[in-house]
Amino acid sequence: MAAVALAVLAAGTWRLADLGASAEVREFRGSYPAEARPRGAVHEVTLTAAPATVPLFDGRPLAVWAYNGQVPGPVLRLRLGDTLRATLVNRLPQPTTIHWHGVRVPNAMDGTPGVTQPPVAPGETFVYEFTPKDAGTFWFHPHLRASEQVERGLFGVLVVEDAEPLPYSRDEVWVLDDWLIDASGAIFPEFNTRHDLMHDGRWGNVVTVNGKVGTSLAVKAGERIRLRLVNVANGRVFAPDFGGLETRAIAVDGMYAARPLDPAGYELAPGNRLDVDVTIPAALRGQRVAITDRFTGRPIVLAEIAVADDVVETPAFPSPARAHVPQWHDALAEPVRAEYRLNARTGGTFGIEWTINDEAFDHDGHAGDHPPMSVLPAGAFSRVRFTNLSYRLHPMHLHGQFFKLLSRNGTPVDEPHWRDTVLLHAQETVDVGMVPLDLGRWMLHCHVLEHAESGMMTTVEVRR
Repeated sequence: MAAVALAVLAAGTWRLADLGASAEVREFRGSYPAEARPRGAVHEVTLTAAPATVPLFDGRPLAVWAYNGQVPGPVLRLRLGDTLRATLVNRLPQPTTIHWHGVRVPNAMDGTPGVTQPPVAPGETFVYEFTPKDAGTFWFHPHLRASEQVERGLFGVLVVEDAEPLPYSRDEVWVLDDWLIDASGAIFPEFNTRHDLMHDGRWGNVVTVNGKVGTSLAVKAGERIRLRLVNVANGRVFAPDFGGLETRAIAVDGMYAARPLDPAGYELAPGNRLDVDVTIPAALRGQRVAITDRFTGRPIVLAEIAVADDVVETPAFPSPARAHVPQWHDALAEPVRAEYRLNARTGGTFGIEWTINDEAFDHDGHAGDHPPMSVLPAGAFSRVRFTNLSYRLHPMHLHGQFFKLLSRNGTPVDEPHWRDTVLLHAQETVDVGMVPLDLGRWMLHCHVLEHAESGMMTTVEVRR
């Protein structure tokens, strides 16, 4: 494969050059920008992580950890080109950080302790400042003891709107989660249990949308809604069934697809996001439509859409799902640049260690002091393979980059969209392709948080 030439424009900026670029890189060009384009607006917010008691589920009080006293945490909204300046205030009894999941931030703003920043100790603050490079649906959460801190309620959503937002009737966020609640009605106090580690992480017995059971969205016939789904669960996978509504998926993991997609059967793994374009037909006036999870053998009603008798005019505009996404039909002929073998073994702090290439990540050490497991060249095409040697689910998430699914078990897959998280089933092999643009040391890990906490995490470096 021919190497790609990098043309340096100025300090800290660069672009892909045609000269010497591989066919994959030439086809990739125009997919998304290498650099942010600040327009001068700065949004300042304080995110205070602290114990709180909030009304969740059916309105009963629940002791949680929360950002700004609410679960889910704030939905932060920016326009593309705006800069976010977020001050984290830690009032927890343990250190924490914030990771901006899916956002291509400067490496120092990624929120990974021991790699991009030191942990933020109780009573301390840390300021995150960045201009997102992409419009889309993202979220934020701790990257330290995440299997406990996320489960206790520390998560929020970051929506980066288009520079000129489309005229949807409304733009809604649904945060999907599950909670393990004990007989007293409290969050089950044991974390990283042997049961959770041996299986697909911590699956709860209460499923919520925006922290509530029985969430209902009141709409009018004719409305066209952008519905942003975010899975913040520790381990549960959702497969939403939209009950016959007129729906098309327009974005996956924050990035617009090349064309509108049928969302039926889409597996929304921990960390994944799915943006759905929903039109409410007049035929549903006065009806209620259940949105149901069908990933397991037991269907679970997630929420309902309650349609009023009123009818409004439907906004008419082309689907935004028309992004440039390379097809990369010949990419499977390229050599595998990096392979990550996923497995488990006995040992470690919890009695079970989940490993990548037979290595378990040391959360108590300083990963930044050790060589990365892989080095990917910036601006060049890389074919990367994940091989699941276990019988458990592993949604693999790479910080700072997007990738495209190429194959499952050697069979080519044509997904017209990017991802930052891909779900591997039992003993499955997945190949993905990417052209890394964002320099630095980035985390790669399973987003079943118990698997990550017990070792299924490593670092990857993108360098010129």
